[in-house]
Amino acid sequence: MPKIALVTDSTASIPKDLVDKYNIIVAPQILIWGDETFEDGVNITPSEFYTRIKKATVMPSTTQVTVAKFHEIYQPLLAQDYQILTIILSAKLSGTLNSALQAREMLPPGAPIEIIDSNSTAMALGFHLITVARAIKQGASFPECVALAQKARDHTGIFFAVDTLEFLHRGGRIGGATRFLGTMLNFKPILELRDGRVEPIERVRTRSKSLSRIVELTVDKVGSRTPVRLSALHANAPEDARLVLQEASAKLNPIETVFSEVSPVVGVHAGPGVVGIVYMAGM
Repeated sequence: MPKIALVTDSTASIPKDLVDKYNIIVAPQILIWGDETFEDGVNITPSEFYTRIKKATVMPSTTQVTVAKFHEIYQPLLAQDYQILTIILSAKLSGTLNSALQAREMLPPGAPIEIIDSNSTAMALGFHLITVARAIKQGASFPECVALAQKARDHTGIFFAVDTLEFLHRGGRIGGATRFLGTMLNFKPILELRDGRVEPIERVRTRSKSLSRIVELTVDKVGSRTPVRLSALHANAPEDARLVLQEASAKLNPIETVFSEVSPVVGVHAGPGVVGIVYMAGM
């Protein structure tokens, strides 16, 4: 069996039991809060983050995984003769991909490191990694794993409902949803991560309607494709996320479901209360 290592970044928000099961190496994004610096998911957990942000007078900011961190990950893996497949969140949302590329350039030419832009984040990115990890366990070659990761981009998506666009706007991740700004009083925006960018879908008047609507949109997008995998993601809204996962599962009969709390770095940009549905369909 080939020695293949999987590397990603912490925005993938893969539950720890799956990270451990599939030996996925997670490079932490960086959270900056006043004079303090945290490694996403290492020395600050989602629950700690959302407890703290409720009382915060200074809002946190984020920065990408450092070049040094990727270099630190890559060197020992290469020394153990691993081929390294790195699958990263969308380059349209972060400079993390560039950090990984720079780290590769610091290593000997021809080092077996493939770096792929997932065009996504959260558990859409997570499903890419889990799919490849399962293929590795079945003996897939390195080129086969690279091709599978590239194929996964066309089979996954995310719809999500937010209470406000304030956080996405402040962090510069708002994409085409800028056209909703200034018109959102009394409305809840529904967004999609499309082609690596946050894009607007529509506005509805209530929270409950927004949650129902992301289920409807997911069902429409999946269509007749099978098999289906689903994940509910949330930022400090577990009850709402469980309800949408239950509703979507009843309509789509998935072969796998994952419940995921988004990482603090994603929470900084999406804002508390976000609920989303991730799907992988047809592979």
